[in-house]
Amino acid sequence: MTTALSLPQVRRGGRRGPRMLWQRRRLPWLPLAIIAFVLVLPALLAPLITVHDPLRGVLGDRLLPPVWQDGGTWTYPLGTDKQGRDVLTRLVYGARISLLVSTAAIVVGALVGTTLGLVAGYFGGFVDKVIGWLVDTFQSLPMVLFALVVVAAIGPSFVTIIAIISATIWAVFARLVRGETLSVRESAYVARARVAGASAPRILLRHVLPNVANSLVVMATLQVGVVILEEASLSFIGAGIPRPQPSWGIMVADGREQLLSSWWLSFFPGVAILVVVLSLNLVGDWLRDYLDPKLRQQV
Repeated sequence: MTTALSLPQVRRGGRRGPRMLWQRRRLPWLPLAIIAFVLVLPALLAPLITVHDPLRGVLGDRLLPPVWQDGGTWTYPLGTDKQGRDVLTRLVYGARISLLVSTAAIVVGALVGTTLGLVAGYFGGFVDKVIGWLVDTFQSLPMVLFALVVVAAIGPSFVTIIAIISATIWAVFARLVRGETLSVRESAYVARARVAGASAPRILLRHVLPNVANSLVVMATLQVGVVILEEASLSFIGAGIPRPQPSWGIMVADGREQLLSSWWLSFFPGVAILVVVLSLNLVGDWLRDYLDPKLRQQV
């Protein structure tokens, strides 16, 4: 009797398992579409999307509302700012800045953090303590205060903002990679590589790094949203991208004094930051589940 009842349950569970696994692996189409159409495509195709200059405007057309309000025009679908510059054009070129800054900062931060994390996790001892102290120090630094000091010393620029953000995120990668390396270095294939006479750099590059790559991809995806938010925050307070570049943070700051009369100045760049960061976090969560070997073995 027990066997007769359990067999259908096993069969139903067998059919339900792959279906649940398939649902878990479905692509997050909406977040990916938002990232593509709000961030990536505008950044790559900015000159083809709009004909206006993001830096120069027409003073006679200043503070025009969006096209669906009285006084709006299709020439400026999302309205104009205080200098008569097209808001849509500045949004499009602001996406280019966000993508460039986030890509460069994450590449630099990931390279530095991954290298130090591998070295700390593999060698341990004094090296691990020194790198751990550096990680704790940089993670305890207040990002805004650190950025203000650096900008006051050397001035705002693209290189400066990339260096500031890289200095604030490399420790995240280092801590993650160190933890992964501590577990991988005790595995049998690493022990066999040592016995075979493989050097430490070869073991790290050929055996350890590929096993932490999945975690690095997930962390990098999640950090894109963090970097975009940090860049917008620093630009908002004047410590990020220098004016008159069309950063989303600068656009929000320029419209904060006219929120009631000219709401579109801050609303549209604020929405762009919100939906892009949220979409990147959702994609990062999906990648974390998809690349998790424990979940991948479920049936």
